[in-house]
Amino acid sequence: MTRHDATRIDPRGRKVKILATIGPASRSPEMLRKLFRAGADAFRLNMSHGSHADHEQAIGAIRALEKEFARPIAILADLQGPKLRVGTFKDGSAVIRHGGHFTLDRDEAPGDETRVFLPHAELFGIMERGQRLLINDGKIRLVVKEADNDRIFCSAEVGGVISDRKGVNVPDAEVPIPALTDKDRRDLAFAVEHGADWIALSFVQRPEDLAEARKLIGAHRAKGAPRGAAQGPALCAKIEKPQAVKRLGDIIELADAIMVARGDLGVELEPQEVPPLQKRIVNAARTAGKPVIVATQMLESMIESPIPTRAEVSDVANAVYDGADAVMLSAESAAGDWPEESVAMMHSIATQVEGDEGYIDRVRFLDTPPDATTSDALAHACMTIADTVPISAITVFTSSGSTARRVARERPATPMLVLTPSMRTARRMGLLWGAHAVATKDIGSFEEMIAKGKRMALRHGFGTAGSKQVVLAGVPFGTPGSTNLLHIVTLTGAELDKHAG
Repeated sequence: MTRHDATRIDPRGRKVKILATIGPASRSPEMLRKLFRAGADAFRLNMSHGSHADHEQAIGAIRALEKEFARPIAILADLQGPKLRVGTFKDGSAVIRHGGHFTLDRDEAPGDETRVFLPHAELFGIMERGQRLLINDGKIRLVVKEADNDRIFCSAEVGGVISDRKGVNVPDAEVPIPALTDKDRRDLAFAVEHGADWIALSFVQRPEDLAEARKLIGAHRAKGAPRGAAQGPALCAKIEKPQAVKRLGDIIELADAIMVARGDLGVELEPQEVPPLQKRIVNAARTAGKPVIVATQMLESMIESPIPTRAEVSDVANAVYDGADAVMLSAESAAGDWPEESVAMMHSIATQVEGDEGYIDRVRFLDTPPDATTSDALAHACMTIADTVPISAITVFTSSGSTARRVARERPATPMLVLTPSMRTARRMGLLWGAHAVATKDIGSFEEMIAKGKRMALRHGFGTAGSKQVVLAGVPFGTPGSTNLLHIVTLTGAELDKHAG
């Protein structure tokens, strides 16, 4: 990666990352540049919208930004998932009466106020009396009275207007459908071939869903990747179904990251259930050392307004105080009137929170004891040293990113400089708390490691003359999972002069 001092983005000055969704309002290279400069660390491609040509254009613009600013940028491709929908109506819509009856059946004829076609055969035969069907994001609530292989007869707990192809949520049953539709498979292949760094899997219900997605990722090789190179992007599991919450531990174990997808989660659960569940998911992912993203409706009013509500500011602040690795903008940056302002506001809120003198104590309120491994013990030692001795940076040498994740799990107050020979690893760090990643040539000796650590710290603004730096690495160098070396060095005036020269 070529370094351009005139335009290089310095460390953001915050630890939580910002993931901005790309859409019609932000797809142009000019706007993407503005969002990056405003604080976006990663970009989300919503595969539910836009063509592959649109997404390819956005990927090209993001990779151009990387070269311009000499900074790795993460790209997350978010798959649509198996969305359930009703059929069509004679007049385009109908009214379901409060307390009335309504049937979903397998008759393809257009519906009316009494019934509609449900083009999902897998739902018939699994629904039981008392279970709920939520239509149009929960605006209509039906309770099953009777169900068989041909019809689901319901009473309307909450009625209203129902129109063509509205979405259906099934919160009380595990729906026996694949996690990946044909469209998802095509989108996944596109994302892998075009170098996406993360794949987000929607509507996860069971650990097996992740295993299927990972198998497909492994079947595709990124464009231009040399043989033997690391295969495919990392996998992020979106938690938006009650069934996923029930198997949260197993899902976290198989995923590389977790997203608290509050949109559908808020439909399928009661609103008051979502905040404590969000904290539970964040804590579980943090304990496991996996990045966790809080997403959906964070600054919703900024779709139309240049300023957020106080409640939205508090929502973002709480996610930052909880120690989330990243916070996400959806329609605010994708389709809103104020995409740049939304990113800037997210950055401002996070910076303000992290400047609170009680911030580190708050994010460390969660106990994350190290595992009984050398790498975890050394990662924990980095935090302890930085709390005891004035340290300007924790410099981590890593090939896979595992060491950086273990250090981030400790939530150190000191900035973390991640040096890696893998551009893929550097990009993935765009969703990791506190990580400033630099893709650089691999090292071959202890002396080279120390020299490079000092040089990169100076170059990227992580120290001055007299600053102390903790260096964490593994010997033999370049061997994933071999973290076994911790060293403290002091930057000298001579090194500063050498860097300036």
